[in-house]
Amino acid sequence: MVRFIYPDDTFCFRPLHTVLAIFFDDAGALVARVLKADGSPYVFEIKGFELIEAGKVYP
Repeated sequence: MVRFIYPDDTFCFRPLHTVLAIFFDDAGALVARVLKADGSPYVFEIKGFELIEAGKVYP
């Protein structure tokens, strides 16, 4: 799993197999490109991300 942190410090989780790319766009913002449930790509700005390891408990 990947935990994406939005610029307003909220977050969401996405399965790793739906994450296509994490990169800086032309404006210099960090963005993520993921697949929606219907298979279409979705790009959104993020503040950061964290890889969540299976079986590990995060406080």
